[in-house]
Amino acid sequence: MKLFPKIILVLIFISILFSCKKKNFEKDKIEYPAQVGDNQIIEHFAYALSYNETHEQADWVAYELTQAEATDTTYTRTDDFREDSQVSSTSSQLSDYEPTNQTYARGHLAPAADFRWSEQAMSESFLMSNMSPMIHEFNSGQWLSLEKEVRHWADIYDGVYVVVGGILTSRLPTIGSNKVSVPEKFYKIILDPDREQGIAFIMPNENITSTFKNYVVSIDEVEEATGIDFFPELEDKLENKIEERVNMSKWKFKYY
Repeated sequence: MKLFPKIILVLIFISILFSCKKKNFEKDKIEYPAQVGDNQIIEHFAYALSYNETHEQADWVAYELTQAEATDTTYTRTDDFREDSQVSSTSSQLSDYEPTNQTYARGHLAPAADFRWSEQAMSESFLMSNMSPMIHEFNSGQWLSLEKEVRHWADIYDGVYVVVGGILTSRLPTIGSNKVSVPEKFYKIILDPDREQGIAFIMPNENITSTFKNYVVSIDEVEEATGIDFFPELEDKLENKIEERVNMSKWKFKYY
């Protein structure tokens, strides 16, 4: 066989492999958003994050939550808040939150209760890179209710993918000597690729007296607010379908 036909066959083979990989969603990395600038991406045992040194917290925290994980309650909170040694520029410190601890909680982005299936995962959820300053009433109110809802969805829909973070903009107030930014709003995105459904929330960092259902948005709206490209590993047509609109009738609510 001449060289040119061989090259054509190799290119066709590579194309087929790539198409198959996209069709299968690359499920080991499907939850990863696109990289934010040159911010460091850190992979822990049960979740990954993009660390934003300017704001001293994560741009995003992403993980898969399976049905088995969502319903397993083997391990309890460790409360071992500590610096994340994997952050090359050093993460925020516990001391950053102490002067304002009456106002702001060390708010988990990926909630500890999502990791009760593993002692290591539970402990790593208390790394400071997974924290953001949250008003206490927000952290223990509708944000907590949304966290419970996500576990409910992981249970009834046989697993979901989750991406969560604060909306990090310029001129945010800060706390502590490391100047940890206090987001005015937080987002959470839930993806179920098997059902070809996605839903997102943007919630203000305040005492919310109404249901978190009032803060449902499309994934596209979160992308616009954050400048982050979510789920780039999805095939483009499917990504657009999932991200441009949300069908609330496809999500059974329990904790609102």
